[in-house]
This record gives sequence, structure tokens and C-alpha cells, in this order.
Amino acid sequence: MSETLLELRHVTRVFDLSQGVFRRVARLTAVADVSLTVKRGEVFALVGESGSGKTTLAKMLLGLLPPSSGEILVDGAPVTAKDRVAISRRVQPIFQDPYSSLNPRKSVAQLIALPLIVHGVGNRASRRAKVMEMLDLVGLSRRHYDAYPGQLSGGQRQRVAIARALILRPEVVICDEPTSALDVSVQAQILNLLLELKRELGLTYFFISHNLAVVEHLADRVAVMYLGRFVEERSRAGLFASPRHPYTRALLESVLTPDPDLGVPDTRIGNTTAGGESGCPFNPRCPDAIDICHTTPPAVRTLPDGWATCHLIAEEAVSAS
Repeated sequence: MSETLLELRHVTRVFDLSQGVFRRVARLTAVADVSLTVKRGEVFALVGESGSGKTTLAKMLLGLLPPSSGEILVDGAPVTAKDRVAISRRVQPIFQDPYSSLNPRKSVAQLIALPLIVHGVGNRASRRAKVMEMLDLVGLSRRHYDAYPGQLSGGQRQRVAIARALILRPEVVICDEPTSALDVSVQAQILNLLLELKRELGLTYFFISHNLAVVEHLADRVAVMYLGRFVEERSRAGLFASPRHPYTRALLESVLTPDPDLGVPDTRIGNTTAGGESGCPFNPRCPDAIDICHTTPPAVRTLPDGWATCHLIAEEAVSAS
């Protein structure tokens, strides 16, 4: 059995955007030449601002969007639109908003059992038993079996969504901001539940979030995405202790702290997400940019626990030697 469970090889996704009858079609690159490997049993986190391409990447991992180029593999098997049903047995999503991801007209039992029905697994009695088992696993009472989403709290709805995602016993779970729509008091409960289920069921998580506190609590490795590109991929400890890309540092500096004397964080990078026309895509916002940043795309710089793409890392190495 291979240690690598999920792999992306130079994946790009381009959208054609109509600008009107008499104007040329614009092309938007949402994901640009992304490669990564996720090991079996780990939590791989993806962070970045809204619009950085995180959700587009998640849709491709689920087989909902085909890559414009490149390849996605699960345990060595390519993910394509033709075998979406087969892939869904191995890769399942937990979405951001439990209020919109659950059909309000279906009962909890119907919602959780739906993947079993779609894949033709078991009969009515065995499906009922599996649903009861999942209710226990996610911390819901069996009295919720016949309840409807409108009768549940936000945390309970997300537990239903988790039960539905796990009832097929998938190998990979794509968690797309699974706690951001919940009250802060409930978020910790859901995160701890996800960790417990990971240990109990041997799951692998691909965790997408803009909440760095959540990522620091959960992740084994972290990739930072900016305008469709990965700019840094590191171990959790290494990235939070010593971020090397200026964008990663800015994200970490933007986190609010409990100390009122520190005020609102100033990231010094502005609020535009437009990329540079040449050189490093981050150069219009980078407070440390030098001349080469405006003319030449940065190469990958290997670090002890990962890599980053930044000319300044090379400059630091030269200065230190």
C-alpha cells in the first residue's frame, strides 16, 4: 500500500468569462500549476485569502470540476469526471455551511443514508443500522433519527453532514471551512470530533481554511495559496514558527490576539488581490519586494521541512554565508 494517498501533478484550472457580445472572452486562471502529495493518515491544510483558488481546487479533488491541465490521483488512480461515482466512495466532502448543504425536506435518517442509496449499499434494515451507528459516532442521540434540519442547531446540523460524509467510510475527507459558519463555542467541539473520528476511522483530511488558529490546532502540513499558486508548503511547526514567504508572514500577522494593547493587526500588504503582470505574482503587495521580484518569477527554494517560492530566501542565504 502506497504511503501517498492523494497527489496533484501540475494541476491548472482556467475559466472562460464572457464579457459581452462584442468583447473577447476573458480567461481567468483560478488554479495555476499546483503540485502536492498528501500522505495516508495526515491532515494537510490549505490556507489563503478568499479568491485564492482554494474552493476551485476542492471541487477538482471531488471530481466536480475537471482540471484544464494536469492530473489528480487518489491512491495512484486518476480522478476524472467519468468515474465520479467511484471516486465519491473514496473521497467525501464536508462543506462550510450546514444550513445550505442539508436538504430541509429530508429527515436526518434520509440525509445520512443517501450515499448508501446512491451506491446501492445494503438494504433498508442494514442502512438503518449504519445510520444509527453514525449517529452514535458523531455524538447525536438516536432521537434525532426522524428529525429535520430545521429542528437542529448549527452544530447538530454539521454533525449530520459529517455523518453523511463518513457513512461510506471514505479514505479522504475534503473539509472546506467546516466550522466557519458555526458559533465560536461550537467550533471547538466540531474540530475535536473531527480529530477523534480521524483516529478512530483512519481518515486522511484535506482541510481548507482561512482560520489560522484552526489550522495550527489540526494540521500536520500546511500549504499557502495565493492567486491560484502555492507559495509555501511546510510542516505546521515550521510554518508557524518561521514563515519564509512574505505572504505567509502577512497572513500570520493578520491574526487577532487577545491582547487589547496590540490593536488591529497591520499586515502592510493592502487589500488588492491583483497579481503582478511579470515577475512574482505577489510583488504589487509585497513590502519587501526588490528589483528582481518585478521581472523574474521566483524559483522553488528547498527548506528543511518543505519549500517556498521567494527571491528573498535566496538573498537571505547569500547574506548568511
